[in-house]
Amino acid sequence: MKVLGLTGSIGMGKSTVAAMFAAEGVPVFDADAAVHRLQGSGGRVVPAIEAAFPGTTDADGVNRPALAAAVLNDDTAMKRLEAIVHPAVAEERATFLAAHADAPLVVFDVPLLFETGGDRNVDATLVVSAAPDVQRARTLARPGMTAAKFEAILARQLPDADKRARATHVIATDVALDRTRDAVRRVIACMAARAGG
Repeated sequence: MKVLGLTGSIGMGKSTVAAMFAAEGVPVFDADAAVHRLQGSGGRVVPAIEAAFPGTTDADGVNRPALAAAVLNDDTAMKRLEAIVHPAVAEERATFLAAHADAPLVVFDVPLLFETGGDRNVDATLVVSAAPDVQRARTLARPGMTAAKFEAILARQLPDADKRARATHVIATDVALDRTRDAVRRVIACMAARAGG
């Protein structure tokens, strides 16, 4: 099995590319989806988050705006949150790998792959990228997103140029979808060739 780490800054089209891999039959571990499950109603990290950040959870699990307000501009608070969430996500990822042990290729869809050192645990990395104006427009179109929140998130992410420089593969997402899909297929073929030695 080869593991491809898929990443990209906010608004770059990572979810679209992950869906393209899934459509090609490649199992995809979505770290964000795992976090949502863990932090949702009855999620197993909810009690620990409430203990660390009182008032940031309710009957539906983590109140994301409240938690973001508590940690987004506070490095110490963010590290405390990551110490709760990251080990739980790692357990989810291990379960995913066990379930797909026979797959020739799997994708880890991880927003902060380089920032958390996750690139050390994959065979190759893929960065999705788009022009800054496209990224900004996509992100600001999201419900509840503000320019200030966008800038705060960007500040926590490795710049796009740095990610592209470190990547094994780069796919543009500010082009026609067919071109992006063709690029996904080329990466799958490349990973298959690597697996074959």
